[in-house]
Amino acid sequence: MKNIRQTAIVGVTEHGNSAMLVTVTSAGTLLDRRRIDLTTDLPTHPYHHQGSWAIGRYKDSPWAQDISLPEAIRLVELVQEASANGARESLEILAATVPVEISGIAIRECPGLPPTIEECIRDNRAQTVADTVMYRKTLALAAEARGWAVHWYDRKQVFDDATRVLGCDNINAFLAALGKQLGSPWQAQHKQAAAAAIAASGR
Repeated sequence: MKNIRQTAIVGVTEHGNSAMLVTVTSAGTLLDRRRIDLTTDLPTHPYHHQGSWAIGRYKDSPWAQDISLPEAIRLVELVQEASANGARESLEILAATVPVEISGIAIRECPGLPPTIEECIRDNRAQTVADTVMYRKTLALAAEARGWAVHWYDRKQVFDDATRVLGCDNINAFLAALGKQLGSPWQAQHKQAAAAAIAASGR
């Protein structure tokens, strides 16, 4: 049975199509730490790799493959659909595993991008970040579908925000102690995700 006396927040750090999820209760108890892959057997960076090959930015690079712009756009759509399914399944498994009701998720804020896939591919700046934005947004949509609040955090500010919520003097010491509850690995990505969850719990 779910513990209805408190709730939990999931903090997220992402790397490509993978994400680290750290779930912390509103009381500061570490419940779960897991790595998920949002896609399998598909290119992980279709905007930055296949997209750039299609429009010629890296067309002459040794690793480039022959792909048209319509093919690159379709590939992005396939990856987006697969990542949406992966996000839904991963959050469903997480929610069924932890003993506390999850009320929200904290995800790194996204930069603004052009509105269409083609425009993102053609824009050099957008092309470099569009893949990670796609994965963050699929997680956010999956969380919203579950009724979870989505909190967007600033990576440069999140540790200060967590410090204010906790009212502690040494956030690094707190996070180090928190990690000992589950043991290793407890790396920078885990600490950032935990800090994001803690900061979100105070909003």
